Amino acid sequence: MQNQQLNNMKISNPETAVQKTPQMNDRDFLNDFLATEKYFSHSYSTALNELSHHVLFADIQMIFNETQKCQRELYELMFKNGWYSIEACENQKLQQSYQQFANYLQQQSPYYSVQ
Repeated sequence: MQNQQLNNMKISNPETAVQKTPQMNDRDFLNDFLATEKYFSHSYSTALNELSHHVLFADIQMIFNETQKCQRELYELMFKNGWYSIEACENQKLQQSYQQFANYLQQQSPYYSVQ
């Protein structure tokens, strides 16, 4: 029963009311900005993987970092206003995922070292 409740549980703040009209409201604008920043972030990440020019790489990396920061700030603002929610995850699933990837690193990664 508790697992089922967790699967359906959303973590969010109380929603700040916005007028629902055909015109874009604050929530709509922030949602659009966040989607755009996510797209930019993904695109810059791809570019960074493919750039060979050192100076251009450094410039794009700086822009990428600024984009990531902006994306996070938009997410936090939307979450604060109750316009973005996340799903709760039960501790057992977190531990299971952690163990799966820890085992993978231990068995597959040439960079893994036991400390």
